[in-house]
Amino acid sequence: MTSEIATLPFGSLEGIETRAVLKRAALAHRFLAELKGVAASIPNEVILINALTLQEAKDSSEIENVVTTHDAIYKANLSTAAIPNAATKEVQDYAHAMNQGFQSVRQHKVIRLHDILEVQQYLEKNRAGLRRLPGTDLRNTRTGAVVYIPPQSAEEIDGLMTNLVEYMNIDELCDADPLVKMALIHHQFESIHPFYDGNGPSCPQSKS
Repeated sequence: MTSEIATLPFGSLEGIETRAVLKRAALAHRFLAELKGVAASIPNEVILINALTLQEAKDSSEIENVVTTHDAIYKANLSTAAIPNAATKEVQDYAHAMNQGFQSVRQHKVIRLHDILEVQQYLEKNRAGLRRLPGTDLRNTRTGAVVYIPPQSAEEIDGLMTNLVEYMNIDELCDADPLVKMALIHHQFESIHPFYDGNGPSCPQSKS
C-alpha cells in the first residue's frame, strides 16, 4: 500500500523538538560555531569547505556500499593522468555535485527545484528527472521484502516537491531549530523518494 505523506509544516513540533533533541542540537551548534571560527582564521576558506565536502561524500557513499579511502580520493584529485577506481570516481562525483549545489544556493540565496534536479542529473548521468511512472518501492536488501512504497503518481510527487522547496526557503513556515528543520527536510525528501535513483546523494538540506 502506498504511503500517505503529509505536506510541510507538520504542525506541532512538541513530539519532535524534545528536550533530548534540543540538547543535542545545542551541542552541535557549539561545534559549528567553533568550525566557523576556524574557517574565519584561515586564508582560504575554500580549502576547509572542499575537505569537509570530500569527507561528507565519502561517509555518505559508504551508506550505499561505495567504499574508498582518503588517500585514493586525494590522489585522484591531484592527478589528472591517473584513472580512479569506480568507487573513488563516484565519491568524486558526489563531492562535485554537492559543491555545485552549494555554489548555486550561495549565488541565488534560495534552494530551487532546478538546482536539485541538476545535482541528480550530474550524479546519475541522465535527464530522467522526477519520477513519472509507478512501480517504485524500497525493499529489504537481504530478504527482498517491500518495506516502503513512496508516492506513485507524478502529480503527487510534483506537489510534494513544490511544498518541500517552499518549506526550505520560507523561514516563517517553521520556527524549529535550524538543525531540526534540516532533519525534517531530509525525512520528507526521502519519504517522497522523488527520483528513480540517486535519492540519497541528491537530498537537499537547508539554505540556513
